[in-house]
Amino acid sequence: MTARARFAPSPTGHLHVGNARTALFNWLFVKKNQGTFILRIEDTDLARSEERFENFIFEDLRWLGMQWEEGPDIGGSMGPYRQSERIELYQEKARELIKIGKAYYCFCSEAELSDQAEKAKQAGIAWKYPGTCQFLSEIEVKTYLDLGRPAVIRLKVRPGLIRFRDVVHGEMEFSSDVISDPILIRSNGLPTYNYAVVVDDALMRITHVIRGDDHLSNTPKQALIYEAFGWPLPAFAHLSTILGSDHTRLSKRHGATSIQNFQEMGILPEALVNYLALLGWAPMEGQSEILPVENLIQSFQLDRVSKSSAVFDINKLHWINRHYLRECDKDRLISLVIPFLRKCGLVENVDSLTRIWIGLLVEAWLSSINQLDEIAERALQITEFDGAKAVAAEDVKQVLKAEGAVSAIKEFFREISPSHREIIRDWKEIISAVKARTSQKGKHLFHPIRIALTGSVSGPELDRLLPIFERGSQLCLPKKVKNCRERVSEFITALQSIGL
Repeated sequence: MTARARFAPSPTGHLHVGNARTALFNWLFVKKNQGTFILRIEDTDLARSEERFENFIFEDLRWLGMQWEEGPDIGGSMGPYRQSERIELYQEKARELIKIGKAYYCFCSEAELSDQAEKAKQAGIAWKYPGTCQFLSEIEVKTYLDLGRPAVIRLKVRPGLIRFRDVVHGEMEFSSDVISDPILIRSNGLPTYNYAVVVDDALMRITHVIRGDDHLSNTPKQALIYEAFGWPLPAFAHLSTILGSDHTRLSKRHGATSIQNFQEMGILPEALVNYLALLGWAPMEGQSEILPVENLIQSFQLDRVSKSSAVFDINKLHWINRHYLRECDKDRLISLVIPFLRKCGLVENVDSLTRIWIGLLVEAWLSSINQLDEIAERALQITEFDGAKAVAAEDVKQVLKAEGAVSAIKEFFREISPSHREIIRDWKEIISAVKARTSQKGKHLFHPIRIALTGSVSGPELDRLLPIFERGSQLCLPKKVKNCRERVSEFITALQSIGL
């Protein structure tokens, strides 16, 4: 049978790391096996489900490169693909189980059930629904229904053991003695999760159910529903929980957790996909952990999924992201960086000359960043240069204390002051002249010049920064970029104000 796997999120919030990893493993599995990837929206929680979250799910999955063959937005032969559009189907299927004696109407009120549960608790025993209403006669059931008495539909749990195999966890066995007759249809007509998911998976011919291990405890009830209908069980694979650095369940307190967060940080989608694949799955021994998606598809095997919890390590994600940033096409990087520069007010309209200038920013800082939003942070230093603040900085003061540092800065300014000087073109000549006049060389020459130009003791090579200053000063940008002369002049004025 052709492999069919599904990703079935609830549109109640943004797509987070755990769900994205589940979607990825489903997608990789069907791609490896030339199967079909189905997107299904589980939106029967009407109070919390929102269309905007559904749209975010679509956008995030596409950003990650995971396209589905069947889904609510593109249709398919086994739809509809939103649970809210399948309500009548769930009700009809539940009535079929009643007809064959596998399910029954239950008229017990919540107050009655709560009272029974409380008495059991006080007695120190585990409570489960005693099956009271399954012994009602047909006449009693019809009478209650005609009177409009609220009712749920429950499955009759048969006695004995429930067995199924999980690809990750192996052979599983549960006793039905501890399982209360599960509700299939609530009194408001809506299905419960365990019931709806079985009907959907069976009728959509899902061959492999790959999901988080928080659903492992639901599987015995679901297996009973499959059995009641006479449907074969799919293959189950329950994925381990993703933990934070403190080995507790990953949550917002650990930092970024949603796919949108990582987009906003400037993590490349291919890097995030590569990293997510390594959370609970391992490539073959000797195989690199840098795995572009084509390699992931080729290498992916469900039997290499670990049941041990995976720890989300932002440092490792950054390591992978740095690799993909270095491999990324420069033109694409420029396009990706532009929104970050717009957000911090560095650019507005981007013409061809501004785009070239942004390319200079990318080249200058690419080797020292973990994520693209850091380029915008570094670029802000260019527009926020302040000579007085620079001179007052402690690390700058340490450079200025060195013998000959101030004279090197002043000689440098004399060399670049003439208007005929083209600083980028004449850079080597300028530096040679300063070196000859001051006898400064190496860091004793370049550190003073750096602090006068940037106000910082570290950063990209100066020959990368010069074009950024000079060409940036000629552009019409929201925040002015000072050229080299303006920077050094301002720095020297600040030096003179403190008597240097």
